[in-house]
Amino acid sequence: MTSEILLAAGLAAERKSAEVTDWAARIGWLVGLALFVALVYWLMREGWKWRGTLQGDLPELPAVPDDPGPARLSMSGRYHGSTTAGQWLDRIVAHGLGTRSRVELTLTDKGLDVVRPGATDFFVPREALREAVLGKGIAGKVLTEGGLLLVTWAHGDRLIDSGFRSDHAAEHTEWVDAINSMINKTETEGAR
Repeated sequence: MTSEILLAAGLAAERKSAEVTDWAARIGWLVGLALFVALVYWLMREGWKWRGTLQGDLPELPAVPDDPGPARLSMSGRYHGSTTAGQWLDRIVAHGLGTRSRVELTLTDKGLDVVRPGATDFFVPREALREAVLGKGIAGKVLTEGGLLLVTWAHGDRLIDSGFRSDHAAEHTEWVDAINSMINKTETEGAR
């Protein structure tokens, strides 16, 4: 039995522990990964700026009139971005329209006032409004059916879809009805 103990002790003495960590290789991999992530982020940022340059022909956004009139409807929620009308993946980034943010929407007789803390506010005149519908997606944001208020409006020679989501999604139907009736009223008045 003592020979077995001596044999086991001899075998244990011959074995060496493997090195636990090769710090130089690990640090090299981490630095390489950090540089790769930084490069991808920089390329995405440059692509965003390039898209804004390509959309440079879009006119400046209308400002709120001095007297917009009394509010017909108001809501708070999220602004999810604007796209070329009918093309829900063609995001418009010029003039800050691509920036997602909180939003305070107010519908008046003169148009739609879009107030975005931390982003560019804009106003959609009543004459520019074309349609309001309930949708489910815009520019990378997909929700349940009817979870998004999509407002189509004309700006310059383009039709733009802007997506809004109320903090209380039940309000969307009321907004669609109000905007569409306002558009129909404007068309009826213009036909006279």
